[in-house]
Amino acid sequence: MKKLPIGIQTFSDIITDNYLYIDKTQRIYQLITGGKIFFLSRPRRFGKSLLISTLEAIFKGRKELFKNLWIEKSDWVWDEHPVIRIDFAGLTLTTPQELKQALIARLFTIYEQYQIEITERDDLKQVFTNLVTQLSNIKKVVLLVDEYDKPIIEHIDNPEAAKANREVIKQFYGCIKPLDEYLKFVFLTGVSKFSQVSIFSDLNSLQDISMDAQYADLLGITQDELESTCAPYIEKLSEAQDLSLRDTYNKVKYWYNGFNFSQANIKVYNPFSSLLLFSKLVFRGYCFATATPTFLVKLIKKNTDDLTNLEQKLISEKSFTRFDIDNLNLLAILFQTGYLTIASYNEKMESYQLCYPNYEVKQAFLEELLESFSYLRPQQPSSDYIFQLITHLTAANLEDFIDTLKVFFANIPYSIQLKQEKYYQSIFHTLFTLLGFKIQA
Repeated sequence: MKKLPIGIQTFSDIITDNYLYIDKTQRIYQLITGGKIFFLSRPRRFGKSLLISTLEAIFKGRKELFKNLWIEKSDWVWDEHPVIRIDFAGLTLTTPQELKQALIARLFTIYEQYQIEITERDDLKQVFTNLVTQLSNIKKVVLLVDEYDKPIIEHIDNPEAAKANREVIKQFYGCIKPLDEYLKFVFLTGVSKFSQVSIFSDLNSLQDISMDAQYADLLGITQDELESTCAPYIEKLSEAQDLSLRDTYNKVKYWYNGFNFSQANIKVYNPFSSLLLFSKLVFRGYCFATATPTFLVKLIKKNTDDLTNLEQKLISEKSFTRFDIDNLNLLAILFQTGYLTIASYNEKMESYQLCYPNYEVKQAFLEELLESFSYLRPQQPSSDYIFQLITHLTAANLEDFIDTLKVFFANIPYSIQLKQEKYYQSIFHTLFTLLGFKIQA
């Protein structure tokens, strides 16, 4: 069995060090031969950085890394192109000035890599333009940008700071269109789809493939891939859990499958959680252990006091494309960050019904919301009290059940002025959903 690439996002390391790789190169070939400038939105921990690294290896002509993969047998021409790769997750994002200087510094490393003389040091637009035009003397340039929206997401609860950073990256992306003749391929990834008007206004040739059916399985693990490439790990998990293979597959699907990014209803597994499951052989909520959605919880508390019908509301198709800092759509954010996914599409109404993708996400997210809305202290995880409530119910001990229930309301500050009872109803609803009851509010 190959090693599991947990936390490894470099394609060359995965291949040369004998780690598991699920072959996505047929989809990637379809992408790189089907256009020039693309954008893909996916939640965190879904393999966006690995995709960027794979594209980099392809455009640098490293055919030897793709032995026995689909693209090796294709008609792809393995020319080596200069690659500008920028990962916003690794840049300083505190202020617009720091962001600008961090971007320039990253571009300078590419100047040095290709031994190009630096003639401009302060003007971001000129630094980027000079780099692309100089590199194009070698061959047409490939631009790969990972986590493009990180400077905005980091300040999502501070609109002024988010807008200031937005202007810096808007200036950067505004350079791309005038350089079209020098560029071979451009690919941008991120979590949120901030509207093209606010960031990509000059990039009218940009193809947003985030909700395209043909790329719905570009990232994530499909059921077929799980049953073929991942079969040895499922067998090992089956033995560890003392379950039949069928029951093991069903349980893995219940916990980690269900992410649907298009009308085609093509569902995929969260790759990060799946790899950790194969490693630890224990069913657990892995995604939230490393990515607590603090900004999301703040946003939810700011925009709603009603958590009882997140899965019942419809969201229009336009809401996914008209998404900006000044007009944040909570359901759109929850979809793009992976806490809700597409349950169905109503063609007549041009609207989507959303739902929680799986048990892992629903359980962890509701616990996070419950702790935040009820102001539980950090040393008081909601799961401990939930277990107590279940124990009291099982023993028909109503008095202790009520006493434990009061914990979720005891710490709500008196300073909060709540005009509706929905806030408290939301706590009840979330709590009893976590207890396993079917709730109707």
